[in-house]
Amino acid sequence: MTTRILPAVGDPDAARAITTLLGQLPDAEPATAAPAGDSTTLIDTLARLAAESVDELPEVVLVHERIGPVPALDLIREVALRFPAVGVVLVTADTSPGLYSAAMDSGARGLVGFPLSYEELAHRVQSAAAWATGVRRHLGRTGDALTGPGGTVVTVTGAKGGVGTTVTAVQLALAARASGRTVALVDLDLQSGDVASYLDVQFRRSAVDLAAIQDITPRVLQDVLYTHATGMALLLAPAEGERAEEVTDRSARQIVSALRHRYEVVVVDCGTQMNSANAAAVEMADTALLVVTPDVIAVRAAKRQVRLWDRLQIRKAEETTTVVNRHSRHTEIQPALVEKITGTHVARTAVPAAFKDLQPSVDAGRMQDLEAKSAVKQSLWALAGELALVKATESGGDRQGRFRGDRGSVGLRRARRK
Repeated sequence: MTTRILPAVGDPDAARAITTLLGQLPDAEPATAAPAGDSTTLIDTLARLAAESVDELPEVVLVHERIGPVPALDLIREVALRFPAVGVVLVTADTSPGLYSAAMDSGARGLVGFPLSYEELAHRVQSAAAWATGVRRHLGRTGDALTGPGGTVVTVTGAKGGVGTTVTAVQLALAARASGRTVALVDLDLQSGDVASYLDVQFRRSAVDLAAIQDITPRVLQDVLYTHATGMALLLAPAEGERAEEVTDRSARQIVSALRHRYEVVVVDCGTQMNSANAAAVEMADTALLVVTPDVIAVRAAKRQVRLWDRLQIRKAEETTTVVNRHSRHTEIQPALVEKITGTHVARTAVPAAFKDLQPSVDAGRMQDLEAKSAVKQSLWALAGELALVKATESGGDRQGRFRGDRGSVGLRRARRK
C-alpha cells in the first residue's frame, strides 16, 4: 500500500533533507508537488484535498518545529482536530520527554529527531500511516468525520471604527441560525466588544474564561457559552477591557477550533483593532470579511489593513472579501473601485445606506427584532446566502426571499481554492 506524505517545512535546508529521505522510503510518495512552506498553506492544502475526496488526503503529515507562523504544536492540534484521519509526526531537534509529551497531547502520532535518521523516520511514518489507515477503516469511507474541515468560520473585521462591523456579524449569524444551522457568534473585539449590547444580553462569562484552559472540552465550552433566545451560542468579550490581553493567539486558535467542531457556522466579530487573538482567527477563517464604507478614509484604512495582514502572513488580499456598507449609487466610490484599490474580492451584495431602518433596534439593543422589510437586513441576509452560510431548502430557499444570493454555492474562499 502506498503511503502519501505531506511535509510542512519552512526552512529550505530542512525541507531538502526531509524530501531526500522521504524519497528513499519504500511505498511512499509525496502528497503534493512541493512541501507546504507555512502553516496556512498546509491547512489550505488539506482542506482542498478533503473537499475533493477523503481518498485525496495524505496518510501522514510531517510538521517541522519551525514551520511558522502558527507554532508547531498549535498547528498539530488544529490538523488533528480538523482532519482526524491524518497521522501527524513532529520533526524537531528537541527530543526531550517534555516536548514528546506536549506533542502527544496536541495530537501527534510520533516525534522524529533532527538531524534525521532513515530508520527512525521510516518507523514513525509507517506507524502514523498504519494508524491513519486503521482510523479510516474503522470510521468508514463515507463517514462525515473524515471530511475534516468541520463548520464554516467567518471573521468580520472593520476597516476602521463605525463602519458597521458588529451589525454585519450579528445579522450574518442570525441569518444562518434562521435557516436552521447551528451557529456560534464570537466577540473577539476584546476591549470594546458590543455583541452583548446589540442582543440585549447580560452574562458574566467571556472568552477570558477559556484563555487559560489547555483542553477545551464540550463540557467546558458549554459552561462559558451563552445560549441566546434565537438559539445562537454566544461567546462574549470580557466586561473589563483590560483583561483582553489574557486571550492570546494560542487560546484564540483553541477556541475557534473547538467551536468549529461543534457548530455548523462560527461568526467572529474581530472589531477594528488588530491583536494576536483576532489575527489568529482571521488566519484560521474560511472566509475573512473586511467591512468598509464608501469613503476615502475607510477605503484607505482597508488598504492598510490588507497590507498589514499580508506582511504578517495572516491573509492575502485575494483571499479577503470586502463588504461595502452604506452603499449608494450616488457616491463616487463604488464597489468596483474598492476592489481595485484594495486588491480584495468585493462581495456582490452591497449593504445600502439606511440607518433609519436600524435605529429602533440599535437603540433598544435588540438586533434580533430588526424588521424583515428593512433594506439593511435584507441585504445582510442576502450576503449570508452569497457566503453559503444559510441552509438552502428543497424549494430553493426562503419563500419570502430572505436568503437571496448563491444559496447552493460553497464559501467564497473555498470556491477559489478549487
